[in-house]
Amino acid sequence: MPRIHPTAIVEEGAQLDADVEVGAYSFVGKNVKIGAGTKVGDHARVEGWTTIGEGCRIYPFAVIGGDPQDLKYRGEETELIIGPRNIFREFCTIHRGTRQGGGKTVIGSDNLFMAYCHVAHDCYIGNHVILANAATLAGHIEIQDYAIVGGLVAIHQYVRVGAYAMIGGFSGVAQDVPPYSLVSGNRARLYGLNVVGLKRHGFPQETIQALRKAYRILFRSNLVLAQAVESVREQLSHFEEIETLLNFVRGSKRGICR
Repeated sequence: MPRIHPTAIVEEGAQLDADVEVGAYSFVGKNVKIGAGTKVGDHARVEGWTTIGEGCRIYPFAVIGGDPQDLKYRGEETELIIGPRNIFREFCTIHRGTRQGGGKTVIGSDNLFMAYCHVAHDCYIGNHVILANAATLAGHIEIQDYAIVGGLVAIHQYVRVGAYAMIGGFSGVAQDVPPYSLVSGNRARLYGLNVVGLKRHGFPQETIQALRKAYRILFRSNLVLAQAVESVREQLSHFEEIETLLNFVRGSKRGICR
């Protein structure tokens, strides 16, 4: 049975699975569903049409499932869907979607959101992502698997951050961040591959060398981007990671950090 502190408020209708813990002075709204083993810390708040998977940890003063900060929002039934084993540290704010944005904010599994992080409406966060302290995502942002967002980073709405990319602290990101790359700066620009991250995740040296070559052709040659994409495809398309990179670049609507 769920373990609910006597001072906590759990509204009638909330669905709490086995072994859920709700700490002192916390609030769980009537439309919330929480999976087994999740712990809601003291003074935390979980509200709205929010579904939380198994084994998550919500630390004190986090607000999960709040209304989107969008002037068009008029109280519609929109969702926040959170997978298993996510960690939300102190004072995180994670907002539900908007009707105009598809109605859902979606967070995968095994992610870490450090203190004071903000995830706005209609964002999509993959798996094994790390957002360092006070990282801030505007609406409609996509963060792909294993990406790392540094502390005090601000990301513009509709930006995509590719898998295994790393954004340095204090950066302002207004354009898409390619997979496997390292970006930083007041207006973030590319600084090469995230080589340390790739090695830590066990990428073969051959793959890293292929990505290096692709990076130079795409972002450091004098070729028009469309020509650079074709050149990389002709030379390196047998690498799955290269196809991932090229598909990301071709699909960019905001342009790529250069």
